[in-house]
Amino acid sequence: MKIVVLDGYALNPGDLSWKPLKNMGDVTIYDRTPHDQTEILKRIGDAEIVFDNKTPLDAEILNRTPNLKYIGILSTGYDIIDLAAAKQNDIVVTNIPAYGTDAVAQHTFALLLEITNRVGLHNQLVHDGVWAKSPDYTFWDAPLVELRDKTVGLFGFGKIAQQVARLAHAFSMKVIYYNHRPKPFDEDWATQVDMDALFAQSDIISMHTPLTPETNQIIDCDNITKMKDGVIIINTARGGLIEEESTADALNSGKIAALGTDVASHEPINQDNPLLSSKNTFITPHIAWAPLSTRARLLDIAIDNFQAYLDGKPVNTVEE
Repeated sequence: MKIVVLDGYALNPGDLSWKPLKNMGDVTIYDRTPHDQTEILKRIGDAEIVFDNKTPLDAEILNRTPNLKYIGILSTGYDIIDLAAAKQNDIVVTNIPAYGTDAVAQHTFALLLEITNRVGLHNQLVHDGVWAKSPDYTFWDAPLVELRDKTVGLFGFGKIAQQVARLAHAFSMKVIYYNHRPKPFDEDWATQVDMDALFAQSDIISMHTPLTPETNQIIDCDNITKMKDGVIIINTARGGLIEEESTADALNSGKIAALGTDVASHEPINQDNPLLSSKNTFITPHIAWAPLSTRARLLDIAIDNFQAYLDGKPVNTVEE
């Protein structure tokens, strides 16, 4: 059985072991695969099994790989796969749900706390000698924000958002959430609202929804106008949820007080991305999922998914 990993480096730059997967078949591992159809087809070849993180597999590729029977996505998101074409070609597709719930929720708050407490800025100022030269025992060079009683609006309410809600509650924040369908929660301190109410009521908006045709660029000029002046936006989901030009304009005007994002519409980020030069913008390079223990969990689940498929009882399947 031929197995190909198209882009293994992000998951495993050398601190994890591929041995459990190698024990399951004839495995070829590529650190990265160019997003070029000819090269992708060449690397898949006659393989029956493909593991894929961010290499796009469109209908043309899936129609031209007749041996391919299983795609194991090495992430939660699956927008890189043409699911209709996979179904048409009888290819089972699985993903990795819930592996990074705690890590992504933690990173959500890391971005928020950097915005509200500006630890990085003040650490650098202290090391630059500003505190040592201060006439006072304290100083601050940017506004500091207390989270207590602030309203956080969670756009999407899956497991990550629910964990963010619990962390927000621990900070004595008010929690509201929008989900595309009713989603009960086992705590009475969180309230489901419609999308316009979330935009209008939130001091902080945190994005936790998949990227779909309905959510693509949902943070755009029209919806930004519905938000409070001085809103903070956090995005640890998908870069495509945000229309970056309008968001940059709102940051520069002060309509949006700050943006913390771990994602961009194109990754790696384009050098001309307007968010790189907008005010009060905090960007990390898609690392919320990347702690060692989190990636080890992802790899374990990927192998379990594959074993379940081999046993004829596939789990964590995704379909159109």
